[in-house]
Amino acid sequence: MVYLDNAATTFPKPKCVYERVNEVQINSAVNVGRGSYRIAEKATQIVDETRSLLSSLVGIDNPNNVVFSPSATIASNEIIFGLNWDSYKVVYLSPFEHNAIARPLEMIRKKFGIIIKILPFDGETQKLDVKEMERQFALNNPDYIFLNHVSNVTGLILPVEEIARCAKHYGATVIVDGSQSVGLIEYDLKNSYIDYLIFAGHKNLYSSWGIGGFIANTTEPLINPFFAGGTGSDSLNLEMAFSTPNGFEFGSPNIISIASLNSSIKWLNETGLHIVAKKKEYLMNKLINGLKNEANIKLYLPSDLSNHTSVLSLNVFDYEPSEVGMILDSEFDIAVRTGYHCAPYIHDLINTKDTMGTVRISLSYFNTESDINTLISAIRSL
Repeated sequence: MVYLDNAATTFPKPKCVYERVNEVQINSAVNVGRGSYRIAEKATQIVDETRSLLSSLVGIDNPNNVVFSPSATIASNEIIFGLNWDSYKVVYLSPFEHNAIARPLEMIRKKFGIIIKILPFDGETQKLDVKEMERQFALNNPDYIFLNHVSNVTGLILPVEEIARCAKHYGATVIVDGSQSVGLIEYDLKNSYIDYLIFAGHKNLYSSWGIGGFIANTTEPLINPFFAGGTGSDSLNLEMAFSTPNGFEFGSPNIISIASLNSSIKWLNETGLHIVAKKKEYLMNKLINGLKNEANIKLYLPSDLSNHTSVLSLNVFDYEPSEVGMILDSEFDIAVRTGYHCAPYIHDLINTKDTMGTVRISLSYFNTESDINTLISAIRSL
């Protein structure tokens, strides 16, 4: 099989991740922070080391600012429902947002009557209209900004720092969904305007399912605990701690998934983020060059390919995306994603609502030139 749905989850994982999952499952799968016996302490050490690895990866000094959760979606909900809301709040978000952000915000809108505004991006070039954004901010000052760093539909790398810098003139809190970027794009978070960065372990961090979270980059908490439960400490206190990570990690930590993240970050560090990015860039350029001159294919690309990474959406004329996906699967054993990709706003921007979405191809470090050649040949045959 040629697997090209890596924006959903990277597959396969590095060999060391599978080996670590098996080893921890057999030898160290006990509750973290709930026991003083040696095997529990070993499990706690894995969690502590993983916080340190992830904090170093994104460029912050305090590992306790790393909060683990079962997924990036749960982390998004923790942040959104932990913010302070009233009917006067103004929220800006990009048209590239995933439903992990869009749906919780819609729930907030219905409950509090907040104002939600979409940042002005051009549908053809996918460029931000900076002057229009500045005008909108001046007319309706932003309280919260939500930005998907890399679009899971078009692969656009959004200018998050430029937007965040402008938003900070109004004291806005900036939340970045790094589900498609952490592990692929280098961060220097402590010198950034980002307040909260969300991550997903099973995507470009190459770990197993069951681990995501967020990283706080603020000197004071801007969110309140949303979930509550056992934390393994201060058990007689009915209140959740108002600090990271204790106030936001509840229930038994998934030590097996955290251990997989531990190994995958070490693998990324050894391989080099720039090496991973370079290989994916090479494969993506090969794919684009192989399809861009086909008369019956529409590629949804930003005009500036230096702001594009390893996701490509396309449509084949006279075929619905789902038909293309089924043909690629049944006749060529190629796995791609089709449809709207859990992104509710972008299809208005790129005019793919009536086409039933797009065919999405997303690459991994483990894809090969042969994979790309096979895909190009298959699509050209349609």
